[in-house]
Amino acid sequence: MADYQAPLREMRFVLNEVFDAPALWASLPGVAGNVDPDTADAILEEAGKITAGVLAPLNREADEQGCRWNDGDVTTPEGFKEAYQTLVEGGWNGLGGNPEFGGMGMPKTLVAQFEEMMQAANMSFGLAPMLTAGACVALDAHGSPELKEKYLPKLYSGEWSGAMDLTEPHAGTDLGIIRTKAEPQDDGSYRITGTKIFITWGEHDMAENIVHLVLAKLPDAPKGPKGISMFLVPKFLVNDDGSLGERNQFGCGSLEKKMGIKASATCVMNYDGATGWLVGEENKGLAAMFTMMNYERLGVGIQGLGAAEASLQSAREYANERIQSRAPTGARQPDKAADPILVHPDVRRMLMTMKSFVEGGRAFSTYVASWLDIAKFSEDDQQREHADGMVALLTPVAKAFLTDRGLDTTILGQQVFGGHGFIREWGQEQLVRDCRITQIYEGTNGIQAMDLMGRKVVGSEGKLFELFAEDVTNFIEQNSMDAALRPYLESLAAALERLSDVTELVIKQAGENPEAVGAAAVDYLDMFGYTALAYMWAKMVKAAAEKAGNDTSGFYTGKIKTARFYYDRLLPRTVALAEGIRSGEGAMMAPDASEI
Repeated sequence: MADYQAPLREMRFVLNEVFDAPALWASLPGVAGNVDPDTADAILEEAGKITAGVLAPLNREADEQGCRWNDGDVTTPEGFKEAYQTLVEGGWNGLGGNPEFGGMGMPKTLVAQFEEMMQAANMSFGLAPMLTAGACVALDAHGSPELKEKYLPKLYSGEWSGAMDLTEPHAGTDLGIIRTKAEPQDDGSYRITGTKIFITWGEHDMAENIVHLVLAKLPDAPKGPKGISMFLVPKFLVNDDGSLGERNQFGCGSLEKKMGIKASATCVMNYDGATGWLVGEENKGLAAMFTMMNYERLGVGIQGLGAAEASLQSAREYANERIQSRAPTGARQPDKAADPILVHPDVRRMLMTMKSFVEGGRAFSTYVASWLDIAKFSEDDQQREHADGMVALLTPVAKAFLTDRGLDTTILGQQVFGGHGFIREWGQEQLVRDCRITQIYEGTNGIQAMDLMGRKVVGSEGKLFELFAEDVTNFIEQNSMDAALRPYLESLAAALERLSDVTELVIKQAGENPEAVGAAAVDYLDMFGYTALAYMWAKMVKAAAEKAGNDTSGFYTGKIKTARFYYDRLLPRTVALAEGIRSGEGAMMAPDASEI
């Protein structure tokens, strides 16, 4: 298994050459004073050292050890406490946080690169700062001034960590049927009672306090999702002077035994009249939750990307070193018993597919992050509204497509290793196991597809889709005379037209058939994702072409050749997906229950 190394050259290419992130940052007053190109580069460099030197070496042994539960207390794997302290000392927990409360205020386009490094190096560990960041986003957007002043500085510093408590044994996606109760008290607090499951890092020994954001219902709350409120419930109550007081009335009842991410604590949390405080307005908890979900769902997509990058690094090294048989065109290394497996077309197919998804996915996650930055920091109302629409449309694609392709990529990496990929010591099987959860939590990928197709596309009567279509169309028109791009633009335009056609078709069908959206959703999201990555690869060709002529390293020429592979071998999948969508719901809904 190759030692993970942060792909800093790739990240700098995407940030600086493909998207010109420094120009974006300079145009956003809320960011401009916090970051410049030198600062961003220093952050990337240091992040690469910490993730490769501190987090990655812990990954395999931590997977073997897992977390341990004893009478409500959770002990983390060896080295996790020290690694967490390293992050705390470097201020990494507050990288994207509000400077007013001690955060660094870095843009998401930059933070996303650090998140990828952390998830690629050690996904189980990376979930802890990821959950804290999500809690901070919700608290900063919806919390009262008193709650923000009391909790955000400690969360940004990493002295305290965060957790999100949504799911219950009987309620996953359908949060409207949660049973956790919140009873108002005379002092303005609430008593929280109920059970939550699948709570990532709900209990651990790395931080001195854990701040839970808990979804619950007030006694007179409306039925369904309109009756959900959000409450801040700390493990230890906090005194007026900021010191920790007595233990709150809740605890960890057990840890789940899982397929992957075994070194993270996935907890059952039992609330027995715990003290909490309302975040935002009564019965508006879903709004607060979705504020953080846009960030968290992109973060989960980045987890899939990170696992794929780690798998690619190992598979590429293995394919260069493992010798097996001769190349079809004759011996490449006649002085050895066989040639490296990299010479075989099928191994090339796997590695090039991996490379296409990883590098295209990195560009796409950065593209989505750029819209998040505009939506958050722009002072132009029209620009911010446009960015909000793009974020709403692209978030489910980022979460589902990047994690689906992430699992595909880790499985391909395992396949490159052959039998060794099935053996634990090589690490590829752990990447497959760890990546698998990314398709399930933060809303399953089927739910993401329904969100995209039903709420975002059909629900807006295609208006949100048109924002993306216009962006791609403008790129095609602006670069129509670029000779280097011409071989790609025709295929990109055809893919966009194909996607537009099925978009119109499903919108029409949805008005006549209530099953149309569900029947089309997953194929539609995949089709959207493949088209979006084609757009990303065209943008990368544009950035690389002018430098490819003098490229002795192979970096820029490699980009152009990978783009060609993506367009020739992967983008055509959209044709089959379109045909499946056009076939409608008949074939899948025809069998009776007894016939399935």
